[in-house]
Amino acid sequence: MLLACPSMSDNLYDVLSARKMIAQSTDEAIHDRLSSPCSIYIGFDPTADSLHIGSLVPMIGLAHIQRCDHKPLVVVGGATAMIGDPSGKTEARKMLSLDDIRSNADAIGKQMSCVLDFNDGPTGAELLNNADWLNDKTWIDILREVGPHFSVNRMLTMDSVKGRLEGHGISFLEFNYMVMQAYDFLHLNKTKNCTVQMGGQDQWGNIVMGIELSRRIADVHLAGLTMPLVTKSDGGKFGKSEKGNVWLSPERTPIYEFYQFWRNVADADVGTFLNYFTFLPIDEVARLSALKDKAINEAKEVLAFEVTKLVHGEQAAEQAQSDARKAFGDQHDTSGDSIPHAAISSDEIDQEIGLLTLLVRAELAQSNSQARQLIKGRGVRINDEVIEDPHYKVSGKDVKDGVVLIKTGKKFFRYDVS
Repeated sequence: MLLACPSMSDNLYDVLSARKMIAQSTDEAIHDRLSSPCSIYIGFDPTADSLHIGSLVPMIGLAHIQRCDHKPLVVVGGATAMIGDPSGKTEARKMLSLDDIRSNADAIGKQMSCVLDFNDGPTGAELLNNADWLNDKTWIDILREVGPHFSVNRMLTMDSVKGRLEGHGISFLEFNYMVMQAYDFLHLNKTKNCTVQMGGQDQWGNIVMGIELSRRIADVHLAGLTMPLVTKSDGGKFGKSEKGNVWLSPERTPIYEFYQFWRNVADADVGTFLNYFTFLPIDEVARLSALKDKAINEAKEVLAFEVTKLVHGEQAAEQAQSDARKAFGDQHDTSGDSIPHAAISSDEIDQEIGLLTLLVRAELAQSNSQARQLIKGRGVRINDEVIEDPHYKVSGKDVKDGVVLIKTGKKFFRYDVS
């Protein structure tokens, strides 16, 4: 849950800068602007019923906003999600129904409470949905109000548009996303006295257009700041596991798997991720980041614990940490409740069941063919025995203490026989 800022006089710009969380800002005066309390907004499009860890940087940005005595505005894009943001995308987003968008928006709002305190105070976070001010406007309303203030030539220079034009192209529908988001900033300034917008680095063009629109229509001078898009040191895409996205929802990504994602990050990424995804003091981040060789495992464990605690709570983090220590320690104990597991009937075991089937069912492999490749590469063990036969049938001889334990590399899955 939200903790107090170490010093409420800390300037938000300095706090983010110390953690290397600033990619771009609109002007030098933004530091002075952030020395006094103001309202700052970050937007999230409700394209799923959960955010994934790629959204954690802006979420933690919101927490830093609140900790430094500003008012965070969480804007869920109920209207813009109907259009689709081309920023950082190579092709058009799947269209969602209105019911799906509303349901996703509600779910995302609830997830924000893990980092924000929603209250009526001057720094209390506020959840808003841009559908509330955009859905009732007609196309003619928008065209007449903001159309004269947008230059198509200017819009074409923005990376979010230019990148798509050089690739798969961009639809007229998505081209209007920038107009709608710019209108959001104008509206929030009028209604909430919002003077700063923050977002991921890919949102720079949208933020700039909102600032320019507000200056032309309302003669106000707003500011923007972006945070880096997270990348891994090996060039791989951040936030992906072998099973796909790592989600904040425990229904989509079980808490133990969430913990293990952070526990298994590359050594070179530990320092960056401790800065971005925890609220540990900078001195402690520096100490942990300096650890080398086997000692770096301490830093990885701290990272995994802190992020899991932030998203899922301290009790869940302690359980995941305890289960991981037992499983990978001298005990090799995989009985913990947070360890990935499922029940399997003794009837299935008695009748013998294909190992390929159990690997796919446990999501240790995405398909039978992938499972077959893992086995042929000597990458699958039952208990501690390597299995080399893709046609292997799991039977009673594989049950140890009422459990069938299947391992692939550092991952394992426990089938409890009942």
